[in-house]
Amino acid sequence: MRILHVLDHSIPLQSGYSFRTLAILREQRALGWDTAHLTSAKHTVAAAPTEDESGLTFHRTLPAGSWAERVPVLDQAMIIRGLQARLAELLPQVKPDIVHAHSPCLTGIAALRAARAYGVPVVYEVRALWEDGAVDHGTATAGNWRYRATRALETWVMKRVDGVTTICEGLRGEIVSRGIPEDNVTVIPNAVDPGLFKTGQQADPELARSLGLDGARVLGFIGSYYGYEGLSLLLKAVPDLTKRMPSIRVLLVGGGYEEAALKREASAMGISDKVVFAGRVPHDRVQSYYDLVEVFVYPRKRTRVTELVTPLKPLEAMAQGRTVVASDVGGHKELIRRGETGMLFRADDAASLASTVIEVLERPALAESLRVNARRFVEAERNWKASVGRYAAVYDRALKRYRKDIP
Repeated sequence: MRILHVLDHSIPLQSGYSFRTLAILREQRALGWDTAHLTSAKHTVAAAPTEDESGLTFHRTLPAGSWAERVPVLDQAMIIRGLQARLAELLPQVKPDIVHAHSPCLTGIAALRAARAYGVPVVYEVRALWEDGAVDHGTATAGNWRYRATRALETWVMKRVDGVTTICEGLRGEIVSRGIPEDNVTVIPNAVDPGLFKTGQQADPELARSLGLDGARVLGFIGSYYGYEGLSLLLKAVPDLTKRMPSIRVLLVGGGYEEAALKREASAMGISDKVVFAGRVPHDRVQSYYDLVEVFVYPRKRTRVTELVTPLKPLEAMAQGRTVVASDVGGHKELIRRGETGMLFRADDAASLASTVIEVLERPALAESLRVNARRFVEAERNWKASVGRYAAVYDRALKRYRKDIP
């Protein structure tokens, strides 16, 4: 089977989106499928029409250099136009059996237009709902014209493709509520490759000393600093945490929109000596920072995005046999079984966060049980081989549905 994947962006850009894509592509190739890959002009680091990354060839859509690309709304239309033109070039070369477009709907619209003209079915993968992401990133407000238009476009794509996949049950329920048949929506959950993650790794004492964490009980977060991640709540809990256990320190690794605001908040609260902002680190060094952390904390706020979407980062921590403490939003509850594979605290409640963390730190037997069960959960239920294998039935149904609908 030959699949042409149409993507918003990819590696070397580092994001949960690009890492999920890389895992899917590698596993599909391990299954013996032939894959080709095209990114939109939103992959802003593209330097050539074709680039090799991590053993894979990516076709790129380069910006056209038009003034319209700098104008809101028109810039989105230009992304669709450019991507559709690249697809028109690639489809006769690749000759795919399936075009698999990955959200947002800009890729879906371009894929539908080009694939219909070429005569192949389209599968659309919803990783998040674009309109909700726009709200959380501050480019739209719930219910305004941009939100409604984006929501309508997402729904338009889902109603016209030959198959829909998504990453979790929360999103599946939302998609079905928009009139998409239940039997045409398949969950392909986020997963990890357990073989890439080792358990029981020891902290690098020199790295710990260089960060001022020598002898500390380290709470950690590794990822992007978006508002919905709730890192401000973790900072608000620090005075209570360190009062009850003075050796606690917080290690934040990564960066993003909220970084400057979080640093100002830590300074204003007088806790800068308790919080280490390590910044972004090279991918091959991330493991060393994971090894410093005793408890990973994921304090996501209660928003539509966090209620509907399951994150990838907690799974990575669980795959390493790490203790995970997270807010009780819907996306986390699909991953974490309270008291079995991790602990959940009340979302948006700093006191609940602090009490839950202290409970784990004061009960070594509980922490050990959580670590062991978390690793077993990943090995049994959330590995990429099992997850990606579900695409076979999706593609088969899409091919049959498309052939049936051809006049």
